Amino acid sequence: MTIDELADHGVERMDEETIREFLETQATGVLGLPTERLPYMVPLSYGFDGETNLYFTYVVGNVSQKALLTEETAAASFLVYSADTEYMWSSVSLEGIISRVPEREWDSLGDALEPLQRPEALDDASESEEVAVYRFEIQTQTGIRHAGTPPEMDPDSSET
Repeated sequence: MTIDELADHGVERMDEETIREFLETQATGVLGLPTERLPYMVPLSYGFDGETNLYFTYVVGNVSQKALLTEETAAASFLVYSADTEYMWSSVSLEGIISRVPEREWDSLGDALEPLQRPEALDDASESEEVAVYRFEIQTQTGIRHAGTPPEMDPDSSET
């Protein structure tokens, strides 16, 4: 089914402002990086500048598959979603350019570099291990959401 066909079931497209607000209130998503066979998918915390850039901090250690793949590509995808219930969910799919941010620029990123939340183990590791920061510049975005009970299940609906 297309998104337009799902409108009959309460699914709606998100406009740019709604997408921006959603990205500002979330903290994690799934990064998709291309490989020869299948996409490499990795969950990540992110910071958002409120405009067009997400920031990822990788704990790279001695070897990091995601850092190696990121260095080999320019384009990536990122999915941010929230599913509170089966009738209350949002999903934003982003495509963009990913590139390493030089360490000399980190201080100028301010709050955009800090995700709303990050797993404590990664926070601890980032203090003792090597880290790298990457900028994901959003090129295209699509957001959909379902914000309530479908009309056919709503007792107040005239469609019964």
